[in-house]
Amino acid sequence: MSNTARLREFRLPDVGEGLTEAEILKWYVQPGDAVHDGMVVCEVETAKAAVELPIPYDGVVQEIRFAEGDTVDVGTPIIAVDTEPGAVEPGAAPGPGGTEAPADGTARAGAGSAKPTAGTEGVSGGDAAGPAPAAQPGEPGAESGGTKREPVLVGYGVAQSSTKRRPRKPQPGAEASVAAAAIQGELNGQAAPQPAPQAPGGPVGTGTAAPAAGHGASAPSGATAAGGITDMPGAHGSTAEPGAPAAAAPAAAPAVPAAGGPAGGRVLAKPPVRKLAKDLGVDLAAVVPTGDGGVITRDDVHAAAAPAPAAPAQPVPAAEPAAHPAPAAEPAATARETRIPIKGVRKATAQAMVASAFTAPHVTEFVTVDVTRTMKLVRELKEDPDLAGLRINPLLIVAKALLLAIRRNPEVNSAWDEDRQEIVRRHYVNLGIAAATPRGLIVPNIKDAHARSLPELATELAGLVATAREGRTTPEAMQNGSVTITNVGVFGIDTGTPILNPGEPAILAFGAIKLQPWVHKGKVKPRHVTTLALSFDHRLVDGELGSKVLADVAAVLERPKRLLTWG
Repeated sequence: MSNTARLREFRLPDVGEGLTEAEILKWYVQPGDAVHDGMVVCEVETAKAAVELPIPYDGVVQEIRFAEGDTVDVGTPIIAVDTEPGAVEPGAAPGPGGTEAPADGTARAGAGSAKPTAGTEGVSGGDAAGPAPAAQPGEPGAESGGTKREPVLVGYGVAQSSTKRRPRKPQPGAEASVAAAAIQGELNGQAAPQPAPQAPGGPVGTGTAAPAAGHGASAPSGATAAGGITDMPGAHGSTAEPGAPAAAAPAAAPAVPAAGGPAGGRVLAKPPVRKLAKDLGVDLAAVVPTGDGGVITRDDVHAAAAPAPAAPAQPVPAAEPAAHPAPAAEPAATARETRIPIKGVRKATAQAMVASAFTAPHVTEFVTVDVTRTMKLVRELKEDPDLAGLRINPLLIVAKALLLAIRRNPEVNSAWDEDRQEIVRRHYVNLGIAAATPRGLIVPNIKDAHARSLPELATELAGLVATAREGRTTPEAMQNGSVTITNVGVFGIDTGTPILNPGEPAILAFGAIKLQPWVHKGKVKPRHVTTLALSFDHRLVDGELGSKVLADVAAVLERPKRLLTWG
């Protein structure tokens, strides 16, 4: 079976209606982990909700294409899985010593440096199954020249193309390399290296990493100019060209990576990291890489974007004041402001609010009402044994009052179809509840709320709010809303002018309930009072109809027994 058939790519699905992108919040697996059909591998945040994604097949994770925090278009492969781990193609032979090269085609050992040994060129010492057997005279590979490399397994099943290696000519400066290595070894207390004979797989000390399949570029060499000793300071990620004059590295301090990556000026960074740098306004050429081979990581970008820490005070000798003192250094721009990428729920909310505000002509009406009797009803319901365990609060009564007002004024339950130039009258009510979550504002709705009893409505309402706060609301729960309630009173706000949820005809703002002086039966008494605000789409709802709906809600809250007499 071919590697292509074994390697399966899982593409980001459209988990909602017409979504185009999603942000990866968390990975639950890593390369090398076994997965099975239906297993959740990651959590993504769409423009509507956070969703866990199960993978549809069994296998071993070969590669994760995007990091946490990356925004990915729908249909893009996000993870690759080897569905037949350990399988070898017919006619394919394992690499020297029975080893498998890493998936990215680079040599790895410990912190990322390559330690090639005879017959294991380009293979990590930690990945090798054992030392390669020495070739006998007359056997294939006994001669260094013309050695034919058979395909080897890379990572978890990606085969490396076979290559033929020609004998390497002695490079100028080779003697200097050995001499430099000898000096370095003496400084480090090690024995001086001796030139090694040719061995299967190529000359010892070349350290040339096998090219990654499909990348078309060689990985950074793991050998240094000092004869291929990879455990010397500064050896990681060396890019010395073959034949270049050798120079002994200082033994006192390790090499410090230069900004922008390895020598040559080419910045090494993955596409998600480049996008992050662009979003944060960071110049990758000025970033000091810490990844293997001089690759810039996400942490490097964040470190470059963060304000520079103040340098510790150092004692300096007193000096006479200069005639023209140098101006004080200005603080970094990032110390005065923070730029946050617009994405996920925040991006979707912004787009929806702009579309609604500039599409539907909004009208907002207000009414202040005495809800003392409603508060008394809430207390009585909390003490009712039949409702034990249910969350009973004033919002539940407001929801029931709005549903009754819609039933008394069914014309308000409509939608505007711009494409067909039609008004759609709905014979059901999916009651939306605006919920503030750590990720932003969302509006899940209770399906067929008009048909729910008071206990059923209380159960649905409590579950909806809890799920929203946990960030587990599904996209389906936020689709096809009819009308919305926003409870701004929980923040101590009297009322507001809410913007319509797109596609809905009205939204009711429920303000804070406060004890205020109120004229009741001809006397001023302290009463529980609140203010309601109803915004509606004036294309669908005339002033008269909107006023009737708001008045009915207020009337029920003033005298809750109307839930029975009007019902």
